[in-house]
Amino acid sequence: MTEPTLFAEKQIRTAKILTVSELNRLANQVLTQSFPLFWVSGEVSNLTRAASGHWYFSLKDTHAQVRCVMFKGRNSYLDWAPKEGDKVEARCTVTLYEARGDFQLTIEYLQRAGLGMLFEAFEKLKAKLQHEGLFDASLKKPLPTQPKKIGIVTSPDAAALRDVLTTLKRRMPSIPIVIYPTPVQGKGAASQIADAIQVANERAECDVLIICRGGGSIEDLWQFNEEIVARAVAECSIPTISGVGHETDFTICDFVADVRAATPTAAAELVTPSRDNLINALSQLNQQLMRTMQYQLNQREQTLDYLSRRLISPLQLIEQQKSQLSQLNYRFNNAIHLQIQHKQHDLLRLSQNLTHLNPQAVLTRGYAFVQNKLGEIVTSSQQLNEKDQVKLTFGRGSAEATINKTSEQFPAK
Repeated sequence: MTEPTLFAEKQIRTAKILTVSELNRLANQVLTQSFPLFWVSGEVSNLTRAASGHWYFSLKDTHAQVRCVMFKGRNSYLDWAPKEGDKVEARCTVTLYEARGDFQLTIEYLQRAGLGMLFEAFEKLKAKLQHEGLFDASLKKPLPTQPKKIGIVTSPDAAALRDVLTTLKRRMPSIPIVIYPTPVQGKGAASQIADAIQVANERAECDVLIICRGGGSIEDLWQFNEEIVARAVAECSIPTISGVGHETDFTICDFVADVRAATPTAAAELVTPSRDNLINALSQLNQQLMRTMQYQLNQREQTLDYLSRRLISPLQLIEQQKSQLSQLNYRFNNAIHLQIQHKQHDLLRLSQNLTHLNPQAVLTRGYAFVQNKLGEIVTSSQQLNEKDQVKLTFGRGSAEATINKTSEQFPAK
């Protein structure tokens, strides 16, 4: 045995021997890492919907097929169910069902064949119009709060029109409605939709324009993804609201319109005020007005009562003034009387003081006052000289005398 052969046998003896489970697990890891999320197309066959909610089927073409599984957590998001023979496109990953060693695709999303090209065209036109600024919020016109007339662009036979008319009648039956009829599905419908929008814009008889149709597949709604419709909506001077399809459906028309509604019914609700709500609001305002008026009346009546209590008749006022005058006269007389008493008391006191201080009264007690020949009162011996003539005045009568001698000394006590 050659040396390379011996070396290879030694490696085999020393290498780890894998179990089938380990092999399948490693193979699954290699497949998962090697194939990122991708799209594959094929025809559905051998479709089984298990009690668990999972879907099992095969995708095949003319030369091969592959097992597939779509778990309940994913297929529950689809708004349609595949059937045998459907041409589909699947977004998936490659996995290995380890328990059986089966190669399979795990489906993340499933759509009808051909939608890939439609989505690509949708995104391409969307990017183009967005780049041109047709989606800018600054271009969006506000919807009128109280429209005088409402226009509707749709098919006269569409169920969506009946829903819109029913909603408008329920919410505000007094608003006139103008229908601009057009096919909303089929070949050439996009041009006719655009023409109807242009007619509404030229006639300018409505305050708001609803563009609507009911739900359907992407192919059914495709007319509202056409560029001609988008530009007609963008050029319309009337505020527009797009109500195409169901809540989960989006079209190019939705992005260009001034407002997008989830459904045609929602569009009708957005363009009209609710008559019932207005009546309720008016009733509440009326009640509030009545309460306010009653409150003001109560306030005024209370003020009137207060003023009436202060208001008196002229006769009462004269009587009150007479009473006040009488009180003032009484107080005046009392004040005069008190003043006279005070003055009389002061006069008596002053009279008594005057009597006590009267020199004549002093003279009656044995005193006399001396006057020189000039009539001046002599109060000191220094004012006199010997032989001066003086006049002595007594309590009764007077006498004249001649000074014989003067002395400055007070007589001894």
